[in-house]
Amino acid sequence: MRSWYLLYCKRGQLQRAQEHLERQTVSCLTPMIALEKMVRGKRTTVSEPLFPNYLFVEFDPEVIHTTTVNATRGVSHFVRFGMHPATVPQSVIQQLSLYQPEGITDPDTPYPGDDVVITEGALEGIQAIFKEPDGEARSMLLLHLLNKQVLQSVKNTDFRKA
Repeated sequence: MRSWYLLYCKRGQLQRAQEHLERQTVSCLTPMIALEKMVRGKRTTVSEPLFPNYLFVEFDPEVIHTTTVNATRGVSHFVRFGMHPATVPQSVIQQLSLYQPEGITDPDTPYPGDDVVITEGALEGIQAIFKEPDGEARSMLLLHLLNKQVLQSVKNTDFRKA
């Protein structure tokens, strides 16, 4: 009888494992999220797995043996409870396939009002307040220097969230 199981894949090989399993007529599910984050100093939206390195698979163990699935390229092992691979309820799979989160931001991406620390340049080590993005690769920071608040444009790679 077909059931859903959870596989742990080798680091960076989730896509490879999914391709090889689908060739073996194993149904696969990798819930994805759109995540806003800083990539090479630019604020972008990237698509990432909701559960990195985990792959939900559906197959009949009497047709395709678990050792065959476990030996597939990119697969590390089944998630187990005791000796047998853990089954995932159909209701959980249904909820995960319907789940479409929006507006998720990486915790390290600064927003207006967040405290940041400058990590590069002449102002290295100074704390500031993130004001707003200034184009694609720069941001405006509010610095407190000599008892005055100064607005300064800084590269996105030259500061990090405190």
